[in-house]
Amino acid sequence: MTGIARLQLTAVDTPDPLALARFYAEVLGVAVGSTEPDWVELEGDGGPTLAFQLAPSRRAPAWPEEGALQMHLDLEVDDLDAGEAAVLAAGARKSEHQPGETFRVYLDPDGNPFCLVRAAGSA
Repeated sequence: MTGIARLQLTAVDTPDPLALARFYAEVLGVAVGSTEPDWVELEGDGGPTLAFQLAPSRRAPAWPEEGALQMHLDLEVDDLDAGEAAVLAAGARKSEHQPGETFRVYLDPDGNPFCLVRAAGSA
């Protein structure tokens, strides 16, 4: 199926683009790429990547409150326990709300939710 467009990147609003970019660079094992005062991109491998845009008044969503406006990233790992230890060491917090068994919900340094998802075929 041919689409109208191809995903280039996902931009995340944040009060501190460089700090949030450094967090996700560590989690994803990539480098921080282009850096401007109001825009920071992660290095990509030719596929879609993440960018972080300055939004000084941006506040964390009230997830899991119904109607809270937000999006989240699902990040695949082979081992949930090892992944959890690594993202906590990088500066994430584990969400009190854990609605599943094959994934875990965390909050990045800005309070945005993201999930570590067990890779298919992993124990």
